[in-house]
Amino acid sequence: MKKRSFERVPANINVRFSCCESHYNGTIMNLSEDGMYISTDEMRFPFDSEIELIIPLQEDILNVNVKVMRMTKSSDFYDGLGVKVLEPSRGYINFVNRCKNC
Repeated sequence: MKKRSFERVPANINVRFSCCESHYNGTIMNLSEDGMYISTDEMRFPFDSEIELIIPLQEDILNVNVKVMRMTKSSDFYDGLGVKVLEPSRGYINFVNRCKNC
């Protein structure tokens, strides 16, 4: 089994994103410097999509570009996705480090 490059940090953070002219809300369940897992309601879009996540923070909004690496399915619909962060910004790295210290 392949070991992760970075430790995953448990989280419960609201996130918004759009793909194929549809808007979605989700919850970041865990995250690291290079990826995260997002739980969401039923979604419909291509597997290898690149999307922009919008993470509302107390003082700002954090935009994070990601690529969908895997999707999870419950019953008959997809309800979660594992994403890889594309070129993590300093703001994103700082966000992850704050989450580690919570």
